Amino acid sequence: MLKVGDKAPDFKGIDQDSKEINLSDYSGKKLVLYFYPKDSTPGCTSEACDLRDNYETFLAKGYDIIGVSADSEKSHQNFIAKYSLPFKLISDKEKIILKAYNAWGEKKMYGKTYEGVLRKTFVISEKGLIENIIEKVDTKKHTAQIL
Repeated sequence: MLKVGDKAPDFKGIDQDSKEINLSDYSGKKLVLYFYPKDSTPGCTSEACDLRDNYETFLAKGYDIIGVSADSEKSHQNFIAKYSLPFKLISDKEKIILKAYNAWGEKKMYGKTYEGVLRKTFVISEKGLIENIIEKVDTKKHTAQIL
């Protein structure tokens, strides 16, 4: 399990525009790396829109934001277009990044157990260290939890 103070696991992913993104691209910058279950679902939309509405505040404080889910690049393109999201979304269909950040695991719904994306957020420092891990995300007030 990752904990505050650990080096953030390096990753390589493909964003909504089929461009490769690496953690090293953000060296010297603060990064909010958030994991969410599914594009355009109510909770995920609330979370993304809260981050969108406060994006300029994040930039002013030296942060960038990346969202990660197992959805396709096309799904991410649609989600970004529909809600005018200003940040990148990584498509992690193989669940490599999700697993590296312990954001893939057992979930329960309606008495059934299944594997899926665990909603959580990592705040990563300019030096690539984990500054904060938010495991109980308030989708409507996520910015306040982070800042």
